[in-house]
Order: sequence, then C-alpha cells, then structure tokens
Amino acid sequence: MSKPVTIGFLIFPGFPMACLTSIIEPLRAANEISGQQAFAWQLISESEGKVTSSAEVDFDPSCQLSGAGALDYLILLSAPTAPFAQPGTPGQLRLMSRHGVIMGAVSGGVFPLVRAQLGTDQKLSVHWCYRAAFEAAFPSLQASDQVLEIGRTVVSASGAAAAFDLALHLIDQRLGAATVTEVACWFQHPMMRKSNVPQSVPSLDVTGQGGALPPHVAHAVSLFQDSLSDPITVAEVADALRISPRHLERSFKQATGLSPSRYYRKLRMDAARQIVMYTNDRLADIAAAVGYTGPQAFNKHYRAAFGVTPGQDRQRINLYRVEGNTPVPSV
Repeated sequence: MSKPVTIGFLIFPGFPMACLTSIIEPLRAANEISGQQAFAWQLISESEGKVTSSAEVDFDPSCQLSGAGALDYLILLSAPTAPFAQPGTPGQLRLMSRHGVIMGAVSGGVFPLVRAQLGTDQKLSVHWCYRAAFEAAFPSLQASDQVLEIGRTVVSASGAAAAFDLALHLIDQRLGAATVTEVACWFQHPMMRKSNVPQSVPSLDVTGQGGALPPHVAHAVSLFQDSLSDPITVAEVADALRISPRHLERSFKQATGLSPSRYYRKLRMDAARQIVMYTNDRLADIAAAVGYTGPQAFNKHYRAAFGVTPGQDRQRINLYRVEGNTPVPSV
C-alpha cells in the first residue's frame, strides 16, 4: 500500500469552519470507500492553544507549524483580516513551498497566502464577497472569479462548497473517477466542478421574483461591476448595449425593482464596505476605489446604505475584533 497523501490545514483565528469540514469529510469517506488510508490530515496552528473558528467552535491543532512533519499539501484557512501570530511564518511557508509542498487556500485563506508572497504568479480563486477587498489590498493581482483554481504549485477554492470540489479533485487524482462518484453520492453532491466554472454571485432583486436576469440587464450589471472605481453613466451603458436609456431603465426596474443608478450605487457601496471591513486602507482611498472624489457624497451614500458612516463602521468593526477577540465574519 502506498503512503497516504498528507494534507496539513493551517487554521487561523476566525477561520470558516464549514470550509474545513467540507474538505475533511469527503477525504474520510474516500478512505472508507476505498478500504485504505489514501489520505491523512492534521490541523496546524502558528502557536500553542486552541483556535476558535468563525462559528465560535474551538479546535485543538495537532501541532504547530514549526513542528509539522512531511506534507504533500498545506492549505490555509483564515478570515481575510487574520494577522500572522509569528513573524517567521511567511518565511516558513515559502520554505515549505520551495521544498515541494503544494500550497493551498480556501476562502479568506488567500489573504495570508499572498501576504506570504505565495501564489502571486498563479490564478487565485477569490470569493466574490472578498473581491473588492482583495483587489484593494493587492492591486497588482487579479482575483479569479472561478469556483476553483488548480495551479502548478498552488490550489485555491472560493468557499465551503468549492472546498468540497477541491477534495473531490484530490480524490480523483489518487483513487479515480469511480471513487469520486461514490463520495459525491454519499453527500448528495451533484457533481465535481473543475476549473473554468464561475462562482454564483447573487444579483440584487427587491421584487422577490428571483430567477436569472434578462441578458441585457445582466450585461449592464457586468459593465457596472467592471467600472466601480471609474464610474460609468447609465447613458454610456445603454449605448454599449445598443438600447435606449429609457429601455434600460424600464428593464432594470422590472427585473430588479431598482433603477440602474440605484443598483450601481448599491454595488459600489457593497464594494466599499468590503474594503472597510477587510483592509486597513484609509477612508479617502476607499472612497476613491469606488469612484468618489470626495468624502461628502461617499459618507452620505454609505450612511444611507448601512446606517453608519464609513468611519463609524470601521470603529465598530475594530471594537468587535478587540472585544470579541475574533475577526469579522468569514465565509
């Protein structure tokens, strides 16, 4: 019997618990189905003591990073804002990578991965709710909107369901398609999503009707999303779609319950809040990142959207981190 594929999970305070269990459970099932220990895993932390997850459930790591044995993979699970507890951790991660360990990240784990200067030359899957914060923190990198990215030396998954797909990818590599199919059926997982599958991103729909947006409305939303820092007018969007502004207004209102301009503002405010929550960027820089030239309109629109100014929101979040001793919610 060949030795198992050994996976280390480096967990940071506030890590998304669902992402961890979504990888481990399929691997456990694969071992049972195949009748062999095809996979082994261990929980790793930077320092001694329990690590509290996003669900406030405590985990006891098997070892500290400095004492981790031989690994095939090391996957980082973290909230975007979790700092390194040990100054030597980034260097240690780079050393492990140079020695052949495949590095990985799930959800907010891409943030410490990149802060350790790993994966910067490969595509990284970034959960849509972190994309604005990721691009603000790492402006030279392009966040991938794919569910899963399998690179040469780095793998990344956008969230918990994508972590399950990552586990299926590992099982497929080791045990083949038949075992993958049986594992997926155990958990009623419909199929293994591989690369080139975009994330599902919710569209704002206040009509309560749900369903997919009409093609020209979806195209307009895409143009708005690509123009957060350099605002585009409704007339320019209509021109790009080769329809009249009035037709765009009417279609948008029917599909989403909002006018195009209100929808666009909501996209910009949601992006701004990501950056407020998950970075330490100056508020003036955040305003500029979502297309505002000054604080007055930015503060007004932010307060209208969230009931507080950006400064008050940042203060509330920082207080939550200190008093709760945990990062803001992660996915």
